[in-house]
Amino acid sequence: MSKRAAPEVNAGSMADIAFLLLIFFLVTTTIEVDSGLNRKLPPIEETEPPIIKQKNIFTVLLNGNDQLLVEDEIMEVKDLREAAIAFLDNGGDGSCDFCKGKRDPESSDNPSKAIISLKNERETTYKTYIAVQNELVAAYNVLRNKRAEALYGKTFTEMEANVNDVNWPGNKERLKDQLEKIKLDYPQKLSEVQ
Repeated sequence: MSKRAAPEVNAGSMADIAFLLLIFFLVTTTIEVDSGLNRKLPPIEETEPPIIKQKNIFTVLLNGNDQLLVEDEIMEVKDLREAAIAFLDNGGDGSCDFCKGKRDPESSDNPSKAIISLKNERETTYKTYIAVQNELVAAYNVLRNKRAEALYGKTFTEMEANVNDVNWPGNKERLKDQLEKIKLDYPQKLSEVQ
């Protein structure tokens, strides 16, 4: 009895098939991209940190039970915006001629010196953290809208929308300068610590 030759499998095209499968999976696979909060961080300065008076710091603490402590008083999230506006627009040292606050010498000197410090615990829910952060940013937006309305007859929000609108017929460079002036009047200084 003679030995039969085992049939050979043509392996020449196997490499081509493996290569095509690899390309297929590379092209069709989606890679997850981490998403986060869009927040511009200040540049790292190598100079001595400035001396900040305690009265110019508005402390907001958020605990693991989503309870809010603002300036050592328990507060609801819905009341945070008004408290932040009162702090930012205080004008305690009299150097702010556009501030409409109480001019309390125990509160912030002026908006350019005012800092809002937001501290939270790790157990704080994301929903509450974002709600608190939104209220603090909204306080700045309210004050910027009032300032823009007084100076230019338009809200800060409208002016920003016009700058971003490609069909807006006005002078965008002048509008950008006006926006920068308002941002200098009410600079957003929000310090977040976990």
